[in-house]
Amino acid sequence: MKPAVGMRQIAKKFSILFSATTLGIISLTSCTSPPPSAVVEPTKETTQPQVTQVANKTQESATLKNLQAAYNGESNAHVRYLAFAKKADEEGYGKVASLFRAAARAEEIHSEHHAKVIKKMGATPTNKIETPVVKSTSENLQEAIKGESYERDTMYPDFIKQAEKENNKDAVRTLEFARNAEEGHAKYYTEALNNLTAWKGGTKTFYVCPDCGLTVAVIDFKNCPECGEPENLFLKIV
Repeated sequence: MKPAVGMRQIAKKFSILFSATTLGIISLTSCTSPPPSAVVEPTKETTQPQVTQVANKTQESATLKNLQAAYNGESNAHVRYLAFAKKADEEGYGKVASLFRAAARAEEIHSEHHAKVIKKMGATPTNKIETPVVKSTSENLQEAIKGESYERDTMYPDFIKQAEKENNKDAVRTLEFARNAEEGHAKYYTEALNNLTAWKGGTKTFYVCPDCGLTVAVIDFKNCPECGEPENLFLKIV
């Protein structure tokens, strides 16, 4: 064999062997490569900004909430008693109608004073006037006694204690005036209910203090025993 031919055959065999080796390495590399990892898109929840609720540090005092409740109650009582008075007139209980009208005016005075204190505390008086449920005069008196007794014995005493705890003198004053007036209303309502026949026909004169709402049938004093208002300033309600 000639030397040139021998060298060409050796080179050819080497080339074939190198190619086979390279392919093997590539195959092994492909088999051992880790599979592609899945790409997970973030959910909408994770992409939304986190919103932190910040508590309102300026919270209403308990007395302010109580005054709002009292203002709403007195506002509704004013409307309810006027409706009761109309029913009493229709049924011929003129004296009872006069009593309901006097009480309605007193409740209006209470709501006005509650509103003033609420405003002084930096809030706005709010109420929700409901349509009164009007029944017979006897039933209306029972409902009125129930409401006045609750305010006299439970609601206003609790409100007054809280206002004293917060040292809110204006609140204590208006709440005490209302409580004392409700005591008188309950007394008159009970008297009328227990002797309804005597309260039938005609009218009856009542006097209401324009400052504290004290309601009386007879003025036997020179100044209001609750607030000191001169007797000549009392409102005459028939």
